[in-house]
Amino acid sequence: MKLIGMLDSPYVRRVAISMHLLDLPFEHQALSVFSDFDAFAAINPVVKAPTLVTDGGGVLMDSGLILEHAERLANAGQGLSPADPAGHAAAQRIIGLALAACEKTVQIVYEHHLRPADKRHEPWLERIQGQLTAAYDLLEQEVRHASPWCFGPTPLQADITSAVAFRFTQEMLPEAINGQALPALTRLSDYAESTAAFAAYPFA
Repeated sequence: MKLIGMLDSPYVRRVAISMHLLDLPFEHQALSVFSDFDAFAAINPVVKAPTLVTDGGGVLMDSGLILEHAERLANAGQGLSPADPAGHAAAQRIIGLALAACEKTVQIVYEHHLRPADKRHEPWLERIQGQLTAAYDLLEQEVRHASPWCFGPTPLQADITSAVAFRFTQEMLPEAINGQALPALTRLSDYAESTAAFAAYPFA
């Protein structure tokens, strides 16, 4: 399999780390949706990262859908979600909040880097910032009991996506979040980044 996309994308990175933890071999091809647009389009004309090319030549996109497929390829017992319904619901809430934080971070970055300054709408930016702050405040409460992971001795998708999202925002919008006000997320992120799976696919 081939995973296409840059590791500075939290969506690409969460897939890469997850597939590593699921023991699924793949080749990572670091193509940018901006600077490598034509090369990316030759693989996936939609030019959406991440893109996964399966062993059968199928082209999948969207990190959630790719991860759903990856879970089906993994060996029994290696899934990245709690098995019980209550645990699964709790994990899905954490993942949803982390993905919301990723989305709002991307929106703010695009507003500042792609839209001309005279075209920015400050009330819209303030609204996005408020949504980003709310997502991280709620996520902080959800992961506060992680020790070191949220659901036991091994990392699950809730841990992976939370840590990847937090690192992404820290790198792209360091002024947007106060790490001191988010000690549980900071602790989870720092621990995750120290592990082999995260180190194998660093933010870059």
